Amino acid sequence: MAYSKIQIRPVALVHIRAQTGRVRRDLVIPLPLEVDREDPRRLPVQLADQIRALITSGRLRPGDHLPSSRQVAGRLGLSRGSVTAAFDQLQAEGYLVAAHGSGTSVNRRLDGLHPVTPMPSPPPRRHGRPPLVDLSPGLPDVSSLADSVWRGAWREAAARPPDAPEDPLGMPSLRAQIAEHLRQMRGLVAAPERIAVTSGARQGLGELLGLWSRTAGAPLSVGVESPGYPSLRRVPSALGHRTVDLATDGRGLRPDSLPAGGGVDAVLVTPSHQYPYGGSLSAERRLALTTWAGGHGCWLVEDDFDSELRHVGNPLPALAATAPGVTVLLGTFSSVLSPSVACGYLVLPPELVTPMADRREAMGQPVAPLVQGALARYLASGALRRRTQRMRQVYRRRRRMVVEALDGLPGARLHPIDGGLAAVLVCRADERELVAGCAGAGIGVTPLSSYWGGQGTEHGLVLGFGAHDDATLAEALRRVASVVSELSPSNP
Repeated sequence: MAYSKIQIRPVALVHIRAQTGRVRRDLVIPLPLEVDREDPRRLPVQLADQIRALITSGRLRPGDHLPSSRQVAGRLGLSRGSVTAAFDQLQAEGYLVAAHGSGTSVNRRLDGLHPVTPMPSPPPRRHGRPPLVDLSPGLPDVSSLADSVWRGAWREAAARPPDAPEDPLGMPSLRAQIAEHLRQMRGLVAAPERIAVTSGARQGLGELLGLWSRTAGAPLSVGVESPGYPSLRRVPSALGHRTVDLATDGRGLRPDSLPAGGGVDAVLVTPSHQYPYGGSLSAERRLALTTWAGGHGCWLVEDDFDSELRHVGNPLPALAATAPGVTVLLGTFSSVLSPSVACGYLVLPPELVTPMADRREAMGQPVAPLVQGALARYLASGALRRRTQRMRQVYRRRRRMVVEALDGLPGARLHPIDGGLAAVLVCRADERELVAGCAGAGIGVTPLSSYWGGQGTEHGLVLGFGAHDDATLAEALRRVASVVSELSPSNP
């Protein structure tokens, strides 16, 4: 297979801007950024971490002008949305400022910042160019996020920076808006007092495990879905807890895989949208799961990722709505806004509210007040509900593109895509050859086998279809289909 090469222009060193009738030359500082496709951090997080380190180490000074997001994206071979998300995060943290017609620069108010020990140099680049199109699953389309309402919310929050929340569980205005969001979007009625603001799903899960292990006085045993979302599956082990693989199928967690005698302290479950297959727990399975948890004194941690993005029917009710006494809901704004916002929430049973608040008194609030204030304003405007409804239509259209391009390929089977931003293609061809073939075609994909922790591994590809515009996605899918067709065994 032969594919055309894309010429990537280097980042310009200078640019011209017009202001009040005059033309001024502003020096633009080239950014020595690298991306590592095998790094578990998402691309916007990698970029933001590196730029932040350049500022704190003194390599970027207050007032320095940065290249445009388009230039950085072109040099690195990334989507512009990834770079924009990184810039937005650093603006929210106060490291960068942006003005219409003036580009993006390092905040001049950081003039008194003392350099700290710089981060270690990034690992050497691996052989091979990064993919021209990254179809990593779970990435949303952020190209239209920064509209006037979004910019206004952050501008108002920055103009009047809020004080640190007196309540250790988070800013009351944001918790009230999250409660309203859950009521309208998830059918879950939860008092704001039961909501704790987190910096994301992994941080929230880590807090819960820390709270429970302190009570237990020993490491925990945590049930995790297999296959399941890798980044959350790794959290318990990273914190010294034991994990127990629980089997899933096309309808989510199998109740018959739950330990008959209990023996686990918590189960991490995705009842609304199992990852990566996308199945949803039926009412029968939900009842079996909650009955089992109540009978064995086990907590259920409901990962609510992607639940708002249903393509077939309406979003399903949260498990926490029917079994609030044993369920903690773990939510995030990653898929409906951007992973770079780094903000989520826990909906706690009443008995965990005070223990979590006491823990926060000692450990501190994980989300900056500026971020909380901006999100509270954005949610209060109703913009998130409007954006979610609009993006559902966009994602449903791209879902149809995936089905038209990949369904019926020889030697492959496309799983139904009822929700979320990822597609699963089970293939008879060698998985390593498929991933390598797609990389050779300039397309980054994820091996399906990486989602398992134990027996019964299936092989194939997991592809994200949310982050790219229609034209880019169509070309990427065409190349994936060509690779799969070429590498599929000739015999049925």
